[in-house]
Amino acid sequence: MNSDRITETAYLQRIVPALLEWYPGHRRDLPWRVHPLPYYVWISEVMLQQTRVETVIPYYRRFLKELPSVGDLACCPPEKLMKLWEGIGYYSRARNLQKAAKVVMEVYGGCMPDTKEELLKLPGIGSYTASAISSIAYGRCEAAVDGNVLRVSTRLLEDSGCIDEPKVKKRWEKIWTAVMRQYQESCPEKGSFPGTFNQAMMEIGATVCVPGGAPACSRCPLSAFCLAHLHEGELLYPVRKTKRPRRVEKRTVLLLTDGGRIALRKRSGKGLLAGMWELPNEEGTLTREEALSYAEKLGLSPLRIRPLPHARHVFTHIEWEMTGWQVLAETLEDLKTCGMEPAGQAAAAAETAADRTGLSVSGAWALASVQQAETQYAIPAAFSAYLKVAGIRPKAMLQRERKESAVPEAGYEGSHGSR
Repeated sequence: MNSDRITETAYLQRIVPALLEWYPGHRRDLPWRVHPLPYYVWISEVMLQQTRVETVIPYYRRFLKELPSVGDLACCPPEKLMKLWEGIGYYSRARNLQKAAKVVMEVYGGCMPDTKEELLKLPGIGSYTASAISSIAYGRCEAAVDGNVLRVSTRLLEDSGCIDEPKVKKRWEKIWTAVMRQYQESCPEKGSFPGTFNQAMMEIGATVCVPGGAPACSRCPLSAFCLAHLHEGELLYPVRKTKRPRRVEKRTVLLLTDGGRIALRKRSGKGLLAGMWELPNEEGTLTREEALSYAEKLGLSPLRIRPLPHARHVFTHIEWEMTGWQVLAETLEDLKTCGMEPAGQAAAAAETAADRTGLSVSGAWALASVQQAETQYAIPAAFSAYLKVAGIRPKAMLQRERKESAVPEAGYEGSHGSR
């Protein structure tokens, strides 16, 4: 450890008592903090990645009700898992959770590893999540450094390093881990200290030292130690890279219906929204004639067609600008996939294969009633505007409506900025 690191660590030791004194009276009452068991901590940390805490709470409760243990997660049918995850996006998180759960069952006898090194061997678990689990659930001194903690850290020391660079995060992980271990050595009776410290730092970043506006320095317990505050430069930190503009894709969505059912198509098992059910869609903007031709190529006999409102959905790196057409057919039973298999047979075969192998099967189609679409099929929120036309309200839409009828949501920053 070089002299600068020693100086930083010694200086930051001073904030620990103030932080620990502040936290008990200001911590939010969150369900994953009630019983910080390893499995519970793991599920909550993964759900909180890029997702608002208000959104996560009902998903977390429902997830644990359906899958209360690692073993339950490991053997959960993929379709059920995707349905439980429907609405919070970044679906690879759910798939990696199940992959990791299977490793825990097969390699670790159903018990979550208790060290950061072993946790890092599990699919989908990175440095932050491994540190959070090992500190909160097992009391190990491992600094959990996310976007909130980086923001607090760079303001405390006026650190101009770009927090989007991995080396900056790694440096702060080393600094805070050293701070934690030195404090633990001086107060060995504080067995729960590591988890409390990490959660307190996250809480400061989520509720006081906030992004996207002036931080609430007047009620921050660390303001007396904050160099950025001392020099009135809070908003200069953290330093971020300029974001590249999202790639815009124009797509045409087709709501194919026979009055009682809609047609759903299963996406490829790789790439964006892998393995999810979707409304059939094509690149580009289809005209009325092109949309009719598309339906006819699928074996349908269109009775009516009408335009649907334009819609937009933003992913992390891609933005969809969508045009929609609703096509009413005499029946959907004649629907062909690539002009070959009837939809029902393709869907049944795909679901049987998925249950048998645990893998998503692409190329399948399904005919779903409103109730089935809402309760059985995991459909991404990207299609919510068009599902609503058919009277279908997925979980994401239902939860958004409940929120809008209650209180507005506060702004947040991604990568655990929602805490």
